[in-house]
Amino acid sequence: MTTPNSLATATSPVAQRLLSLDALRGFDMFWIVGAEGLVEGLRKITDSGPIRILAEQLEHKPWAGFHFEDLIFPLFVFIIGVSLVFSLSKTIAQSGRRAAVIRILRRSALLYLLGLFYYGGFATPFERIRLLGVLQRLALCYLFASLLFCYLKPKALAGVCVGILIGYWALLSFVPVPGHGAGNFAEGMNLANYLDKYLPLRKWDGDHDPEGLLSTLPAIANCLLGVFAGLLLQSPAVPDRKKAGYLIGAGIACLITGWLWHLNFPVIKKIWTSSFVLVASGYSCLLLAAFYQIIDVWKWQKWAMPLVWIGVNPITVYLASNLIDFEKIAQRFVGGQLNGYFGNYGQLILALATIGITFWFLHFLYQRKIFLRL
Repeated sequence: MTTPNSLATATSPVAQRLLSLDALRGFDMFWIVGAEGLVEGLRKITDSGPIRILAEQLEHKPWAGFHFEDLIFPLFVFIIGVSLVFSLSKTIAQSGRRAAVIRILRRSALLYLLGLFYYGGFATPFERIRLLGVLQRLALCYLFASLLFCYLKPKALAGVCVGILIGYWALLSFVPVPGHGAGNFAEGMNLANYLDKYLPLRKWDGDHDPEGLLSTLPAIANCLLGVFAGLLLQSPAVPDRKKAGYLIGAGIACLITGWLWHLNFPVIKKIWTSSFVLVASGYSCLLLAAFYQIIDVWKWQKWAMPLVWIGVNPITVYLASNLIDFEKIAQRFVGGQLNGYFGNYGQLILALATIGITFWFLHFLYQRKIFLRL
């Protein structure tokens, strides 16, 4: 038995890898590998209005609201959804759905285990091992979104996505929390925080785990919204020159819906409210549209290659940021007394050196086709 997804890929050429998607993934990772240090370096030189605004945007909102920093994680989840359309369509077309499912299970398990390793592995006491973190959430989103993609038609996928978003809103709105009642979205008083606090999966030093169990549900919907973008980009029925326009329309629709929903269900990154998922996916659609139009339609590609170096090795970048102190390496070249001679420019030069060494490392891997594949 085949689904429309597998049938479409069996009767039409499997799409090539999108350079724009690798570049967008690299753009997202860039803010993890050193962009914040760059902005802080600029603030040492000038504390002008634009720099202050940029620095403010690189801080998470304390609770309700949205800053650029709040987009980095959901954008990556969205990109996973886009990517799995191309990778799994190819696997299904060439090897069948069973092979695709085996690949999904293997990759999800490896990514989850890497998450445990990232947060300290077994060097951490058993009772403090963090079972739910960034990589673990990525693994769960990939697992469920991929399995749904393999077995459901696009209309059914849309129904699941809408059902998750509305269902999560209903849970947080109508299920009473002991001592706080129902419909309370304040920090520590909502259902997501309550479950994270009392379930045995909670292994976080703070009051509430930002990658908690219940909030993984809307994160899966976030990934499914990426799947829909991937289906659009993969479709031969839509001319390439029109795809960016459709993405822009979808992005604007998500933003309008998300911010309107914010009036009833606030945009909160720490518990991934449904309104937050729509707002983040709206901005993700707009960024994907821009990168796709510039890189894959207009073929302006050379400028994006440094981002591609990062984008094709995202897990390597994430793990390296935890295991390799690139800033400490940079200090051996521009640190110490030498850095003092640069005055207010010292921190900026150190940040540029750190980014430069990171990019050199990733370019070295890219040239030698060394990629960490799960």
